Amino acid sequence: MNVNRTVNRVINKIHTSLATRKHLEFIRDHAAELRKLPGGADRYKVALHFPDAMVNAYQIRQWYEPLLALAEFVPVVIIVRNPDAAMHLYKECPLPIHYAPKIEDVERLVQSQDLRVVFYVNQNIRNFQIMRFNSPDHVFICHGESEKAYMWSNQLKAYDYVFSAGQAAHDRLQKHLRNFDASTRCRLVGRPQIDVHYASPIDLNNELPTILYAPTWEGDRPSMNYGSVLSHGEQLIDELTRDGGFNIIFRPHPRSGQNSKAYRQALERIKMQLSTTNEDSQAQFIFDDSAHWGWQWSVADACVTDISAIAYDFLATGKLLYVTKPVSEDASLVDSPALAQVPTLKVNEIKDFASSARDALADQSLRQQELVNYYFGDITPGASMQRFISESLALVEKHSEAGR
Repeated sequence: MNVNRTVNRVINKIHTSLATRKHLEFIRDHAAELRKLPGGADRYKVALHFPDAMVNAYQIRQWYEPLLALAEFVPVVIIVRNPDAAMHLYKECPLPIHYAPKIEDVERLVQSQDLRVVFYVNQNIRNFQIMRFNSPDHVFICHGESEKAYMWSNQLKAYDYVFSAGQAAHDRLQKHLRNFDASTRCRLVGRPQIDVHYASPIDLNNELPTILYAPTWEGDRPSMNYGSVLSHGEQLIDELTRDGGFNIIFRPHPRSGQNSKAYRQALERIKMQLSTTNEDSQAQFIFDDSAHWGWQWSVADACVTDISAIAYDFLATGKLLYVTKPVSEDASLVDSPALAQVPTLKVNEIKDFASSARDALADQSLRQQELVNYYFGDITPGASMQRFISESLALVEKHSEAGR
């Protein structure tokens, strides 16, 4: 057994070494683009700092389109610190990628450019390396609205501003953070992602309603154990496939199974069940592990998810939403208008879910417009994107005024 573990470690080390060499060769071959520092009016004014590996790329992908819209007005760059991420994001991201692995690389960029705003999508500890620079405004934009304890982390005090979706986020920060004035530090920008057109890569059976089941991951600590794959997932997929009256899009969180072998095995069983039952059904059962998030909102008629950002993304569509009730007693739960008003799905309710969902889809009275307004503000087409751009440009212009 010890010999096998040693052999596996050696093999993994070799694979890692080969991958690193490949990434560094790619970076060397594209050094002109990855290390470019424009001058004059083309100098970068806005940056997004992404120090993570590709496992967390889902956090930045959702900001491509809003940042592209912002780039119509000011030069925008993505600062990447990881060689693997630099290689992959260079190929897929429509914005300039600047590879800055060391702090001296970051310093060179800051000193040569006209950075006025730096965005952050997560709480990676390496954020603090660039946050020591005083001149740009450091703005936390997160990677989605939710009721997770992450959303009121004390770390938010480190940023100059927090761009939040709506009044609910403002109230949440005001309630949970001590010595933090949400009225001055929090800017409400809606959810600009809902103003992006997402083309669907698949054609579903339009004669049947479509349910999106998008559970979150298992978390990395007991208080974040919101994932429902083990508690709800297999039963729910079994209920819906046996019913046969719904298309299913099953989209697990990209980090699912990272910390739990049981969670990972449950995902594989669900994937196998969807593939097997898909062959004999008029409905279509999709296991979605694609890189892109957004098209699922437009094709789904209803969504089942956990306490996560996906719940709030889908809430903004005004369509039928269910949020699973965590079975773990350790999961951190707070009083929330959304969780109080949106239908919950308990484990003992799964056996009747197909019938109840069919009835709910026919009942338009379940739409929660006031709740949507509280969490996202005005969601008329284009309104969120405009708020994001306006608030971003206001910070850019503030620096311009200060420099006169």
